[in-house]
Amino acid sequence: MRVTMREVADRAGVSIKTVSRVVNGEPHIRPEKVRRVHAAIDELGWVPNRTARTLRTGLVGMVGIAVTELRRPYLAGLVEALVTEADRYGMLAAVEPTHGDPARLEAVLAARGKAFDGVVVIGPATLVTDGLDDRPVVAVQGGAALMDSTVDSVDEDVAEAAALVARHLAVMGRSRPALLGADQARMCAALAGSGIDPAAVPYVDLGEVADRRAGARAAVQVLERHPDVDALLCVNDEVALGALAALVKHGVNVPGRVAAIGYGNLEDGRFSTPSLTTIDPGAARLARGALELLADRLAGTAPRQPRALVSPVELVRRESTLGRDPR
Repeated sequence: MRVTMREVADRAGVSIKTVSRVVNGEPHIRPEKVRRVHAAIDELGWVPNRTARTLRTGLVGMVGIAVTELRRPYLAGLVEALVTEADRYGMLAAVEPTHGDPARLEAVLAARGKAFDGVVVIGPATLVTDGLDDRPVVAVQGGAALMDSTVDSVDEDVAEAAALVARHLAVMGRSRPALLGADQARMCAALAGSGIDPAAVPYVDLGEVADRRAGARAAVQVLERHPDVDALLCVNDEVALGALAALVKHGVNVPGRVAAIGYGNLEDGRFSTPSLTTIDPGAARLARGALELLADRLAGTAPRQPRALVSPVELVRRESTLGRDPR
């Protein structure tokens, strides 16, 4: 027997109108009501009639997610968080890898109003000229300096991330760091605030592929050229994990001789030897902010001006800077 919206409303203790608003991703609904409606939907196995919804609202109930690639663990995790958040708004998600091809991204953006109600772009959305209308675009981790003025955006607080790393180094007594592809400008500014001369900080350009192999090569290179370095600040966890592997292979004690800090909070970092200290940019928070911005645009309740959300970050302290717990 087909479950009805009335049964969902009765199970959740809300009105049919509230169920409809939750399913359609409308904003300004009390979180506890949203949770009750989704719980009732899950318990009863109700499937909204998307055809009727499309005819009523003009929306197809689908959001496009444009991402460069899915082979990178952090990007895959962020996409998963976006899909989960879209589901919370009663929307399906289509993941579209662009492989860095502007034509592919342009095709995804052109599908707004047809295949997609809106698009979330991971990275800069520089091709967008109309991202604030009823076919919205939200850029996640696009970088404020690269953002087009016609899109909403969500970025983690990279300045705070750099400050957290600099303070942690100071507390751990590290004063001779090297940057492996890390944000040179922001990181050097934060290090200068901790009394470290930015001009004395070695920097290794990893090129376009900042992966584990690049991290392993860079770690060996920087220690050969700068043997007094006592900390490696890595652009992402993949680079940091590659660096850790290379250091262990060459008999370099971590963190006794050299500490290492990553960025991204990959699951692998919890189980590496030693486990990896890292910055957690908060994929779930970024996804939540992106879908909130998108839903506001679709509901017509967003302001005309583009909005830029800055999401907090956290420093996850582990063995690669703290050492092993003797217990």
